[in-house]
Amino acid sequence: MITRRQTLQLLGTAAAAAYLATSLPAFAQNVSVQDLAVQGPLGDVALGPENAKVTIIEYASLTCSHCANFHKNTWPELKKRYIDTGKVRFVLREFPLDPLATAGFMLARCDGNDKYYPITDLLFEQQRNWAFVDKPLDALRSLMRQAGFSQEKFEACLKDQKLYDAVNAVKNRGMEQFRVDSTPTFFINGQRHPGSLSIDEIEKVIKPMLGE
Repeated sequence: MITRRQTLQLLGTAAAAAYLATSLPAFAQNVSVQDLAVQGPLGDVALGPENAKVTIIEYASLTCSHCANFHKNTWPELKKRYIDTGKVRFVLREFPLDPLATAGFMLARCDGNDKYYPITDLLFEQQRNWAFVDKPLDALRSLMRQAGFSQEKFEACLKDQKLYDAVNAVKNRGMEQFRVDSTPTFFINGQRHPGSLSIDEIEKVIKPMLGE
């Protein structure tokens, strides 16, 4: 049996580099569950029990249409089948792709953890009506009024430098430590799965982990 070292010597340096590049991605896709569990400055807002066999962490942007697609088509079933039944723990983490998405996350974080998912759900659901219009900030203000935000509260949230820095700290760590470069990106028990996953695609990954 030829050792890996002998193989690399046989291939030569350039070819060896190409060989390594093709052999590495399978490992590079996964990250340490312990590293992933470290929370950002604002903490995680988790749904589902802490001792669930499967933890799904999603890095998303509120202005990303693929993220909105996931939250419209996959999220309700995932929540009903696995999160509400205690099989899966889910965490949505901030990865804003533009200042507008940053503003949305700041507003979602501004009113305490209980409002985080109701507000992010609302912003994903109504994405076309605020993220892709001529005056997005006005549209966002109008939408947040429905969520109980006064004009004063809306403006105070968006001027909160500490909140702004904290949201971006989550994004920067995702980018630098976990190589997140697109949204949505999911980590399922540390396994990287980019793209708007369907419920079938998620089940293929989590059912073996759940022993189903």
